[in-house]
Amino acid sequence: MTNTNREWLLAERPSGEPDANSFELRETDVPIPAPGELLIRTLFLSVDPYMRGRMRDAESYAEPWDVGDALKGGVVGEVVESQSDAYDAGDLVTGEGRWADYATLDADDVAPVDPSVADPEAYLGVLGMPGRTAYFGLLEVGEPKPGDTVVVSGAAGAVGSVVGQIAKRNGCRVVGFAGSDEKTAWLTDDLGFDAAINYKTTDDYRAALDEAAPDGVDIYFDNVGGPITDAVFTRLNLDARVAVCGQIAHYNDESVPTGPRKLPQIIPVRAKIEGLLVGDFATRFGEASERLGQWVTSGDLEHRETVVEGLENAPDAFLGLFSGDNIGKQVVRVSGPDDT
Repeated sequence: MTNTNREWLLAERPSGEPDANSFELRETDVPIPAPGELLIRTLFLSVDPYMRGRMRDAESYAEPWDVGDALKGGVVGEVVESQSDAYDAGDLVTGEGRWADYATLDADDVAPVDPSVADPEAYLGVLGMPGRTAYFGLLEVGEPKPGDTVVVSGAAGAVGSVVGQIAKRNGCRVVGFAGSDEKTAWLTDDLGFDAAINYKTTDDYRAALDEAAPDGVDIYFDNVGGPITDAVFTRLNLDARVAVCGQIAHYNDESVPTGPRKLPQIIPVRAKIEGLLVGDFATRFGEASERLGQWVTSGDLEHRETVVEGLENAPDAFLGLFSGDNIGKQVVRVSGPDDT
């Protein structure tokens, strides 16, 4: 094991969309685990849209990073040194770690990774926070019933792709918005969506919805916001449910857009709109992980990861989220099991 560790810091608070100047790669010593901690060698790290909010100096559900702080997110790593009876060197675990080659994690805050269920990177996607978000967001907030029409924005992402498949398991008609023909083909041909709309080549979202969801929308799972959400609001059915998971269309806005102007649309249909934070379901994470794992193992739940190679390219992987570079979950491969 090398004695040198690389880690990414927040170099400055971005104005608008972040760029390379927002990040700084620093060399440090490999940390030493305290009692109850694990030293892990990072194999994969997660980049997620919510991290943009942590770059702001503003109150939010996720504590903001200070300038100079190490960036953090979900990781999968190999235990190098254990100061806990729960794990041994060589075990694979997932938890919250730094964007770094090596990190220390509290053994009580990690979960084991079983490569026989899925490749390790899947534990940052379908078997991790995004999968749990989809599971609870659809089943608890959306409350799907057989015959419902479910519309998902950001449908080819880590959360949306799982939402659509769970909705199909519950007997729903599923329509997804995504940003390329490759993505829409993946949704319909591989994941079983009934229809998919390429929002980048569609001029009239309302007309596209009329064709893809002729009976209106019973559940809208919103990962995006913006004009797509405006259009869906006009097609909500009586007693529709809206799960607001993300608003990536607005994450880089420097001023709050005027609105919301579409709320009058929900009055006659008595729609329910509910914000979604997966942490609210923390006591039930085991339930979600067990069911998602069963579906993945049986082949009933497809997943895909877009893998960016190298810790040095982690900022590019993060920035790629805002241009739609990823299909499925965007992850960074920091090192492989045979790397030295």
